[in-house]
Amino acid sequence: MIHVDLLQIILLLLAIIAVPWMLFPKPFILKKLHSERFQGRTYKMLGTSEMDMDVEPDFARQHDEDFNFSEVFVHQMIHSIEFVLGSVSNTASYLRLWALSLAHSELSTVFYEKVLLLAWGYDSIIIRLVGLAVFAFATAFILLMMETLSAFLHALRLHWVEFMNKFYHGDGYKFRPFSFASLTDADD
Repeated sequence: MIHVDLLQIILLLLAIIAVPWMLFPKPFILKKLHSERFQGRTYKMLGTSEMDMDVEPDFARQHDEDFNFSEVFVHQMIHSIEFVLGSVSNTASYLRLWALSLAHSELSTVFYEKVLLLAWGYDSIIIRLVGLAVFAFATAFILLMMETLSAFLHALRLHWVEFMNKFYHGDGYKFRPFSFASLTDADD
């Protein structure tokens, strides 16, 4: 049991360390790469009598416009926050499935112990048949429906939460409803 507790603490510490690890390196690495790439290019060129000294070269102006550290940092912060919220959301989603599974397990135990075993304790065949019928109905209709609901929720969670978290960005094109008129216009 001590090993499990230690593993949980280590995993929690790694999750806490992962947030600044996601947030800080990328903006600073990009800043360093950008400054190394354009090192020395911001100086004005030595002019001759034909060159105007107040005119800044194009590559120096591009250097100022290409990289904005605060913009990169805020963008990375947004991605880090989305990742943390996604992790919490996925954990909560799995916890809902786990709670439904526990409810299923406890309900099946209650039906077995309080209906079937209680009815089997009597010597009357009628009470035993009624107990068996109630247990069969409860098992077939309530527990199997709960298991179907659990499978549906798991599939929904996988499709909606996992898929939307990883792949969907919502940067597509505006919806235009289908129209046969647009097909005939395209043919002309």
